[in-house]
Amino acid sequence: MPPRQTREGVDAMGRGRAKAKQTKVARELKYFSPDTDLSKLERELHGSTYSTPEPVSDEADDDLYDQYGKWASGER
Repeated sequence: MPPRQTREGVDAMGRGRAKAKQTKVARELKYFSPDTDLSKLERELHGSTYSTPEPVSDEADDDLYDQYGKWASGER
């Protein structure tokens, strides 16, 4: 019998065992329906009031281009 393969300190699971585990998990997800707090879901979906972000000035972009121009020309 060949030695068991390990990966990162854990025994490698055979394909049959891996498929059985995936099937078990999928079955649990399909048939398990936890209690849903609809009022909490509603609060989460509505969230707080939305505020528009402040516009960014073009001056910051100009500074970056100036810095890049100096760097590219070797004027660091």
